[in-house]
Amino acid sequence: MKTARKPVLAATAVCLFLLAVVAATAALMLAGEADGSGGGRTPEERIVALVVLTLAACAVSCWMIFRLYALYVSAPLRMAEELAATLAHGSLRVSTHGAGELQVLGQAANQLLALHEARENDVAERVREARASLEEERSRLAALMADLSQSVVVCNLDGRVLLYNQRAKQELSAGEDGSNAELLGLGRSIYTVFDRALIGHALERLQQASRERAEGDSKQLVGSAQFVTATRAGRLLRAHMSPVLGGNGPHHAQVGGLSITGFVLVLEDVTSTNERHARRDALIQALIEGGRGPLGSIRAAGEMLSDFSDMPSQQRDRFLRVIRDEAAVLSLQFEKAASAFSNDLRERWLLEEILGGELLLVAARRIAERRTSERRALAVKTEDVDDDLWLRVDTFGLLQALRYLALRLQDEYEVREVRLSLTRSGQLAQFDLSWLGTFMNNETAMSWLQDPMTTAGESLPLSVLDVIERCNGEIWFQRERVSHRAFFRTMLPAAEPPKDLPRAIVAAGEGERPEFYDFDIFGWSAASHELDDRSLVELSYTVFDTETTGLQPSQGDEIIQIGATRIVNRRLLRHECFDQLIDPRCRLSQQSIEVHGITPELLVGQPFIDSVLPKFHAFCADTVLVGHNAAFDMRFLQLKEKQTGVRFEQPVLDTLLLSAILHPNQTSHRLEAIAERLGVSVFGRHTALGDAIVTGEVFLKMLPLLAEMGIRTLRQAREASQRTYHARLKY
Repeated sequence: MKTARKPVLAATAVCLFLLAVVAATAALMLAGEADGSGGGRTPEERIVALVVLTLAACAVSCWMIFRLYALYVSAPLRMAEELAATLAHGSLRVSTHGAGELQVLGQAANQLLALHEARENDVAERVREARASLEEERSRLAALMADLSQSVVVCNLDGRVLLYNQRAKQELSAGEDGSNAELLGLGRSIYTVFDRALIGHALERLQQASRERAEGDSKQLVGSAQFVTATRAGRLLRAHMSPVLGGNGPHHAQVGGLSITGFVLVLEDVTSTNERHARRDALIQALIEGGRGPLGSIRAAGEMLSDFSDMPSQQRDRFLRVIRDEAAVLSLQFEKAASAFSNDLRERWLLEEILGGELLLVAARRIAERRTSERRALAVKTEDVDDDLWLRVDTFGLLQALRYLALRLQDEYEVREVRLSLTRSGQLAQFDLSWLGTFMNNETAMSWLQDPMTTAGESLPLSVLDVIERCNGEIWFQRERVSHRAFFRTMLPAAEPPKDLPRAIVAAGEGERPEFYDFDIFGWSAASHELDDRSLVELSYTVFDTETTGLQPSQGDEIIQIGATRIVNRRLLRHECFDQLIDPRCRLSQQSIEVHGITPELLVGQPFIDSVLPKFHAFCADTVLVGHNAAFDMRFLQLKEKQTGVRFEQPVLDTLLLSAILHPNQTSHRLEAIAERLGVSVFGRHTALGDAIVTGEVFLKMLPLLAEMGIRTLRQAREASQRTYHARLKY
C-alpha cells in the first residue's frame, strides 16, 4: 500500500529541524573551542555525541508522529469511510479503534446507527405491506405469461428490451447453427434480433395509425402494425406490434392526444403453418397440371363412345384402351404428387392491409431522406392520390423496391424529381413512379426489375419483380413521348378497408422467474447523451471475471473459464449469465489448480477460446464492462484479438480502482475486504461466475457512494480511476 504523505512530510520536517539544531550546536561548540572555552572533550567526540543524540531524537520523534497520526488522523478517517458506507447500506457498524476518545465516539456512533436502522426497518416493513397486493397481481401476470404459447417482448421507443417471457428468449436467442447466442436480454437492443429498418417501418406505421385514431373520437382505440420476419435460426415469425401508452415524459412520443412510451411485440411462430400451406398448394398445383391432359383424353374418348353407339368393336376397344391408359397415367400422377409434394416447398409470405395514401407518404419520406455530400436529396411529389384506396401488400418490401428504383434513377440518370400516384382501376390499384425528360430502353428497365436490389451499400436478395409477385401484382416500364414522361407502373389488388382495429396491449407487472422485466427502462434515451456523459445509474453493465492457467498473460498463460452476469437499471440479473469452461490447449500448473479447483479432466472436450470469445463478445454488446482488477482480465482478452478477430472496445470500470477512490485510507482493496466493508456476502470465490456476481453486488453498493462524492457519469468515474495509485499496475 502507498505510504500516507502527511506523516512522512511531518517526520521529514522534524528531522530537518533537529539536524538544523545539531548543526547550529556544532557550530557554537567549534566556536567555543576556538576561543578556549571548550570542555575536556575533543571536537570530534562532541560532534559524534551530538549526531547520535540527534538520530535518537529523530527516531523517537518519527515514531511519535506516526503513532499520533494513526491514533488521531488515520483512525477518524477510516471511521468516517465506514460511517458513510453504513449510512448508505445499513446493517453495518463502525469499528472502534484508535485512541480511547475515538473509541467512545465510535460507540456513540454505533448507538445512533442502531436507532437509525430500527427506524429504517420500520419504514421498510410498511413498504413491504403496501406492496403485498401488487406482488400478488404481478405473480398472476407472470403465471399467465409463462403459459403463453406466443413470445412477448416489450421495448421502449429506443428499442431497448424491458420485458420478455421465457418463450421469447428461447425463440429469439437461437443462433444460425441452433446454439444459444444470448441475443435477448433486459436493456439490450431489439435490433440485435430484428432488422432495424423493419422495426422502424412498423413503428412508423404504428405512430401514424395512432395519430389518425387520436384525431378522431375514439381515443381509447389505438392502431397496430403487423409484419413477418425470419429469425437467425430460420424460423418464420409473425409479429403484432401495439403501442404502450403512458403519461407525459421526456422520452415519450406525443402523437395527437396520446403519449406512446414504447411498444409490445407479440410473436407467433408460423413456420410450420406456412409449410403446411405450401405443401397443400404444391399438391393442388401438381394435381391440376398433371391431371389436365389425362382428363381431357378421357373426356374425349367418353364422348366418342357415347356419340357413336354403333361403333365397331375394334374401334370401341381402342377408345376403351385410351381411357384405361389415361386413367393409369392420372393415378400415377396422383401417387407422384402425394409422395413428392413435401420436397418442393415454396415460401409463403403474409400480407397486411394499409391505406394507400399512407403508403405513398411513407414512400415519399423514405426516398427523400437520402442526402450525401455529393448529392442533394431527391425531390418527391405525390399526385392523383385516392385517399380511400386500401392495399394488401408486403409494405416493407414494396417500400424497399420503390426506394431502390428512385435512387437508381438519381444515380444513373441524374433525375432530380420523381412523382408518385395511386388511382383505382376497376378491382386493381394503379401505382405509378414517374419522372420527366429521361428515357431508358426496355432492356435496361427489365434488368433493373430483375436484378437484386442494392441501395446505399445495402444488398437484398430479392428483386423488384420478386416483391411485386409476392404482392400478387404486376410491374412494367412505359414511356409517354408526347408528355416526355416515363414511369414504372405497378398494378396491385385493391383490398377491403378493415372493419375492426384491435385494442392496444399494455403489459404491466412483474413476473416470477422465468419472466424477465424492467419497466424503468422506459426512461432511457440512447440518443440523449454520448456514452461517457451518461449517468452511471442509467448504463447497462456486464460484470465479468476469468480463471487462468497462471498470472503471466504475456508469457503464455491462457484463459480456462469466463463467467459474467449483467446489471440493468441497477439490478443484478442473475438469470442472465455467461459461464463457460475453455480448453487452453496447454498444461495447468498445480498452483493455479489449488486456487480455482479446475482440473485438466474438467477441460477435456470443452470449446477453444476461438469459439468462446465471439459468443462472450455478443453477450457484452451495448454494455460497460466491470471487473475487479480488470486490467489483468483485459490483458488476456487483448492478447487474443489477432487470433480470434474479436476486439473488446467497450468502456471498462474496475472495482479495485473505485474502492481506492471511495476508501483511500483502507489498508486492503481485495475483493473480500471490499465486500466485508460494504456488507456483501461472499460465496463461490475463485470461480469465474461466483467472482463476477460478488463484483456486481459490490459495484451496486458503490454507486450511491460515488454519487455522494460527485462522481455521477461514466466519464467522471473513468477519470477518477486513472488518478489512483493502483491504476499504474500493468500486466
